[in-house]
Amino acid sequence: MAEAVPSFVLDQLSTFLREEGRLLGGLRQEFQFIRDELGHMTSFLRVAEAKEEDDPRLQEWIKQVREAAYDTEDILDEFVARFARHPATGFYGSVRRIFSSIKNLRAHHRVASEIQSIKSRIKSISEGHQRYQSEYGLSAQASHSLSAVNNTTWRYIRDDALLVEEAKLVGIDQPKKRLISQLLEGDDYQLKVVSVVGMGGLGKTTLVKKVHDDLDVRRHFPVRAWVTVSQTYDFQDVLKDLIRQLHKEGKKPVPQSIESMTTTELKEFVKDFLQQAGRYAIVFDDVWDVEFWNTIKFALPESSHGGNRVMLTTRIADVASASCIESRGFVYRMEPLSIEDSWTLFCNKIFKDGNCPGHLMDVAKGILDKCEGLPLAIVAISGLLALKDVDRTEEWEVVRRSLGGELEGSGRLDRIKEILFLSYNDLPWHLKTCLLYLSIYPEDYEIGCLRLVNLWIGERFVEGREGMSIEDVARGYLSELVNRSLIQVTKVFYEGTPDTCQIHDLVREFILLKSREQNMMTVTTGQPTTWPPEKVRRLVLRSSSSNNTQHHQQRHNDCFDHLRSFVTVGYTNLLLSKMLLSEVLGSSKLLKVLDLGGHEAEEEIPNEIFNLFHLKHLDLSCTRVERVPKAIGKLQHLEFLDLGNTRVRELPMEILKLQKLRFLRVYQLVDPSDDDYGSHGFKAPTNMGGLLALEVLDNIDASSGPTIIKEIGKLTQLRELGITKLRREDGKELCSSLANLTSLRELSVDSIGKDDDHEIIDLNHPSLCSSSSFLQSLRMLILRGRLEKMPQWVARLHGLVRIDLNWRRRVVFHGWRVPKSQEDAPKGNGRVEMDESGGGCIASSPETIFGTTSITGGITIGYSALEPASTTVFV
Repeated sequence: MAEAVPSFVLDQLSTFLREEGRLLGGLRQEFQFIRDELGHMTSFLRVAEAKEEDDPRLQEWIKQVREAAYDTEDILDEFVARFARHPATGFYGSVRRIFSSIKNLRAHHRVASEIQSIKSRIKSISEGHQRYQSEYGLSAQASHSLSAVNNTTWRYIRDDALLVEEAKLVGIDQPKKRLISQLLEGDDYQLKVVSVVGMGGLGKTTLVKKVHDDLDVRRHFPVRAWVTVSQTYDFQDVLKDLIRQLHKEGKKPVPQSIESMTTTELKEFVKDFLQQAGRYAIVFDDVWDVEFWNTIKFALPESSHGGNRVMLTTRIADVASASCIESRGFVYRMEPLSIEDSWTLFCNKIFKDGNCPGHLMDVAKGILDKCEGLPLAIVAISGLLALKDVDRTEEWEVVRRSLGGELEGSGRLDRIKEILFLSYNDLPWHLKTCLLYLSIYPEDYEIGCLRLVNLWIGERFVEGREGMSIEDVARGYLSELVNRSLIQVTKVFYEGTPDTCQIHDLVREFILLKSREQNMMTVTTGQPTTWPPEKVRRLVLRSSSSNNTQHHQQRHNDCFDHLRSFVTVGYTNLLLSKMLLSEVLGSSKLLKVLDLGGHEAEEEIPNEIFNLFHLKHLDLSCTRVERVPKAIGKLQHLEFLDLGNTRVRELPMEILKLQKLRFLRVYQLVDPSDDDYGSHGFKAPTNMGGLLALEVLDNIDASSGPTIIKEIGKLTQLRELGITKLRREDGKELCSSLANLTSLRELSVDSIGKDDDHEIIDLNHPSLCSSSSFLQSLRMLILRGRLEKMPQWVARLHGLVRIDLNWRRRVVFHGWRVPKSQEDAPKGNGRVEMDESGGGCIASSPETIFGTTSITGGITIGYSALEPASTTVFV
């Protein structure tokens, strides 16, 4: 991620020069010089990063570039905070401008001095840039050769996996049988692709090699080949390798003419050969991109012999699925070893008889837990432990305590580091930054995906794309990291959207290592520590196993001068966190991200927050905050404000000054133990429709009547909308407003009521909802309250995938009722399924639902009720 910091500083500089350059005066040329030089160096940084581990001088140069970029950003932000505020108007405004002119003159002079200092540093760093380019010949062409060196190391590691004796493998029997069955079943004439996908180190290559070498497979496929593709393949070399193997398998001489063939000629040669040969099975091991498959498939004929097979191994889910789309393919996702198989592999590697001594049992299981079923990790760590004295428990304890640190050593665990580095190095810079940001979370922490992607946005890791919301782009980043098997999804929301995720322990240790190298994050638990000498840019306060409140250290006043973000994660020591927050707010004027989610010590918003001119992201969710003061209007750069599950029930008029606000969430759960009961919303100012940038608004109290509902219709960028306390008579007005919200994806509506006595939700107004474009982007609909009948327009929402119905006594669709059991389900168009508690139903791919209107695909219908016995749902 070496180029990440200069890249977003470059973006900021370019934007400022374009929009606020008039304020710079004589400093404009200095800023332009710095921007241009950083631009030249940024294109070189990715290449340099691949080489830095071998050269400490290059590592230091990269650090200098990063720090110079950070310092440039600091100066720019200080300049903006002082000179780019909205100018005051009127008589008092004129007086204030005259009064501050002398102070601004001094400030301008100080900025000029600092920018000259940065310029001198940039010149010196630029000389190093030219020197390293000349010394190493590092260029775009060299980038390929450097990657090839890394690729050679990777090939050696993969060769080791191919040489593992089958007798030493565990947990492979069932996957092997399943894959062999997929290869052998059927004798059709269509080419079939079998893809095996999973993170590095799971044993994909080993498994597929055993399948490929199986006697039944060899008999069934007389023509076979194994081609290792890897990250930096040369397509011509891949084709030549395939040709050599095919000829060797058939005991034929390899034609010399292939050396001079073009790519097209080589593909034709392979295709002709395979059409004349017998039934074939070819493995492409370690495929990294879809383009490879889209190119190689034209060289693979279906053949008149029929039953031809191709197997792929890949870390990337998109590659696995894309290769199987056009064929009757099969994707097998590799899973970590079970606890039993992990233990067997672990013990067989270390102990001669395969049995762990009783006195080592606890420490051995503690070490094995770190591996989380990753075969390569188990083998590497077992190799390390095999050198330890089995009679000295303390040696094993040292390994358990320092397992993370082993990644930094030169021992056997370097092989894991090399595997993870390969995955990391393949990432574009923005994904590297997002991945390293996960170092803020403690081990085994369940990460909320919504909170994570919004932190990425607040930290400016996410680049805007035309036609896409910034959150969609960020979720795309998350999906890419999941596809690459670097993040594991632990829970999904509707339509398979990731809800929570985790990272493998060994991936986390690698991330921590790289994050420390980059000085990306400073993590504290409040325990005694030597504060890092570098400038603290991002500070994370995390839970500690100790609750001793005496461990707090007083920092120097200037310690947080350069701080950009302060995040608390799962912190429980309220006294320490409150003290540290006070220090941060007292000295951090450049703060852009402040996340205090779950920080229960906060009962009111500290006044110092409203002096943070640059603040973009403010998360106070799950705190005890009760009131938002008028000073909130000073945070004119704020884009994200989360007051979810707080005691706030009203927002001041000054909230309308936040014209950049994209995300606004304010609510309090009615029942903290069950969110199906809905939430109390907030009373908004009457001109709420002026916040035109809003994309998420959750939850707004509609009990005041039609005025606020009309305002909602002005928020045309909304993608998520939550409404509470809707009166029956305002349903028509809401439908009128919804007609304007063409980008809305999620809609939640609660009716007004006391306890369980809710008013009827009346959204059945055909004259307002008859347009063919009405809510056509809607994917999820939640209705909490009483319904006389489902709105007719729901049947026309062809993109709808989930409906949640809560708190109703009786809901009529048409035709079916929810059965008490699956056996009681009526037969007909579609299927009704009960969940384990009988509290929901799923209509899976119904042909007719809502009368005779057809809805394609599948739709999930969930419901909950206060009186399940009297609740009837007809579908």
